[in-house]
Amino acid sequence: MTGREFFTARTVAEALAGFQPALRTPVHTVPLSEALHRVPAGEVRAPSSLPGFVRSTVDGFAVRAADTYGASEGLPSYLDLLGAVRMGAAPTVAVSPGGCVAMPTGGVLPDGADAVVMVEFTAETMPGTIEVTRPVAPGGGLVRADEDVAAGAALVPAGRPLRAPDLGLLAAAGVTSVAVHARPRVAIISTGDEVVPPDTVELAPGQVRDATASALAGLVIDAGGEPLHAGIVGDEPGALKKRLYEVLPEADLVVVSAGSSVGARDETADAVAAVGEVWCHGLAIKPGKPTLLADCGGTPLIGLPGNPLSALVVFGQVGVPLLWRIAGCEIPPPQPGTRARLSRDLASAAGRLDIVQVLVRDGVAEPLFGPSALLSVLTRADGYVVVPEPATGLDAGTDVEVTLYR
Repeated sequence: MTGREFFTARTVAEALAGFQPALRTPVHTVPLSEALHRVPAGEVRAPSSLPGFVRSTVDGFAVRAADTYGASEGLPSYLDLLGAVRMGAAPTVAVSPGGCVAMPTGGVLPDGADAVVMVEFTAETMPGTIEVTRPVAPGGGLVRADEDVAAGAALVPAGRPLRAPDLGLLAAAGVTSVAVHARPRVAIISTGDEVVPPDTVELAPGQVRDATASALAGLVIDAGGEPLHAGIVGDEPGALKKRLYEVLPEADLVVVSAGSSVGARDETADAVAAVGEVWCHGLAIKPGKPTLLADCGGTPLIGLPGNPLSALVVFGQVGVPLLWRIAGCEIPPPQPGTRARLSRDLASAAGRLDIVQVLVRDGVAEPLFGPSALLSVLTRADGYVVVPEPATGLDAGTDVEVTLYR
């Protein structure tokens, strides 16, 4: 980490590339039932080939492909029906020249056969005789014994969160548990004398319920982390520093909500500097400029703006990728997106990343504006549009990529 920098704004790209703490969560083994979205600590390799035998991909008849060459509706090939293959059992009959065996989808290919002709291109013209009206090439209607996965090949890579199909492939290979990184523990601290718990029934003048902590906890869970609610810290001198010393040993990432704007009562930067090293104080992003990044003895810390909308936007852009990295995932999973046309001009300033909330209807993205203290702007949005740092704005009608909220 570099030396302390207070409100020397870094770009978001610089933060993502430069603020890369080495911390990774420990590895433990979990059953497949608990492995969805977890990050494997290493490649998991196939103990044997899959599917493990040559199997049919269609309902039809196992044949020697050469016996079907030249077959057509006007001049079909006639084959003797020698028997049938049962699902889940080894064939009890082989295919001899001029013969065929009835096959179900997924059945084991009998000896002597090298293809399966689809039932749609056959007919039983008389008992024990199958008429074939279309030729099949060797290998047609089949999957090889190692076509899905070869023995020793990687079933899933390291560093990519496991998806539902990954769990299916692991199960098919007989792998019932996997070594994954532990879910990162994220301590969420709210600050400010005006902030009170959400269950406060009657608000005194000037008080606000802590909305940001609950929303941040949702983002943490969505990114595979485990939120640790570290409570609300008042503005009295030394209180935040004390709380940081208390939570740092228990957390893989610390998030301080509010107190990161420049002001007489802002003690966040001083408190963080007392327990760690500030990497930057200020990001070239709107909303969210007064963001602080620090390394506290190997544990990363993010100081977020006080306004809820700003805090959530910044955490989505910087905190979520950092959380995935701590969990062993170098490239965060992509969020869903769609293309749309802007309904109006968007102004911006060169050198600043603008995150604009939008409502998407019938292929049109309608920007939503409002003060950064209003969470309702986020709850009404379908997603957001990024105005890149070099741009000075986007014109109405511009085709843009909208990142959608899940």
